[in-house]
Amino acid sequence: MIFQRALRRELVSTAGAVFTTLFTITITVMLIRILGQAAGGKIASQDVTALLGFAALNYLPIILILTGFISVLLVVTRSYQDSEMVVWFASGISLLKWVPPVLSFGLPIVVLTGLLSFIATPWASRQSAEFRERFEKREDVAKVSPGKFQESASSNRVFFVEGVSGDTTKVKNVFVNTSQNGRNSVVVANEGTIEIDSLGDKFLVLLNGHRYDGTPNQPDFRLMEFVRYGVLVSRQSQAIVGDTSARSLPTRALLEDRNNFNLGELLWRIALPLMALLLMLLAIPLSFVNPRGGRSANLLIALFLFVVYSNMVSVFQAAVVQKRLPLSLALWPIHLMAALIIVMLFLWRLNMNSRYHPLVIWASLKRDRLSRRMAAS
Repeated sequence: MIFQRALRRELVSTAGAVFTTLFTITITVMLIRILGQAAGGKIASQDVTALLGFAALNYLPIILILTGFISVLLVVTRSYQDSEMVVWFASGISLLKWVPPVLSFGLPIVVLTGLLSFIATPWASRQSAEFRERFEKREDVAKVSPGKFQESASSNRVFFVEGVSGDTTKVKNVFVNTSQNGRNSVVVANEGTIEIDSLGDKFLVLLNGHRYDGTPNQPDFRLMEFVRYGVLVSRQSQAIVGDTSARSLPTRALLEDRNNFNLGELLWRIALPLMALLLMLLAIPLSFVNPRGGRSANLLIALFLFVVYSNMVSVFQAAVVQKRLPLSLALWPIHLMAALIIVMLFLWRLNMNSRYHPLVIWASLKRDRLSRRMAAS
């Protein structure tokens, strides 16, 4: 049908623009945050691109849900504003005729949201945690940004290096301030290298430098010169554990170990594709506007409903995690409520010419009031 093909084409075009806008905003915010973490020495600079990709995968389900919802809302609202809906209704086309093209447009979004929710997002969370943990387990000197003071993981040592070589195992013009047992020890050297002994412990070997122990002008103050001096950086590194929270577990692991945290995460993953489907259907009757009015109020109401919907899902998820509700009881009420709202709005729009419709009753009351005023005057 020409009507359905034209509608699908317009929906796809609008969805492309909406997705591009939302994705660009999200990536920009994530990039600023991750670059700030890299500048602060919390993550490796070479991991910025990978971590940005993992963050994008984590936010993609929400972006896709909003893309489908806003796209249907904008397209149907435009049809009302351009008086196209008047033509469709005058031609005998019901509002329900919009459901099949919207579903054919939205089902790929629902399927992709489900794949991201059940497979891609947990994998991205695990990978992001492993990248961060791998950086945390690196030796302290390798995490130092040149020209910036950096505190060690044990909080008893401060490093400063003027430069780091390309392989990050050699540093130049090193300053190390160690505080231990109430005494300060300062070591400066022209250069240093990272070495690993037979036990797997990492040492920073400093060459051609000085060591200052104690406080100047005190009897216990000592000054030493050395050609080679080793500083223990870290013990033998442990294996990478990664993120073991429910958010990063594969869906199969959630089903095998049904504790309250895993069941709460499972509820959230199931809810995302259902939200994508129901919100697109909700957008059809919600898009009604007066052709003489604007569309901003409709869009604000739609965004408010999305926030309420997602927050209610989070409330039920928290109830499952806190063992106040079982998964079987928490899984369906919010989605059933959304489905009932959709049915009620469709009935509202389909029966607008009925004398029992609230708008018709309100208009009749206004006419009666006006008639009484005219009669009284």
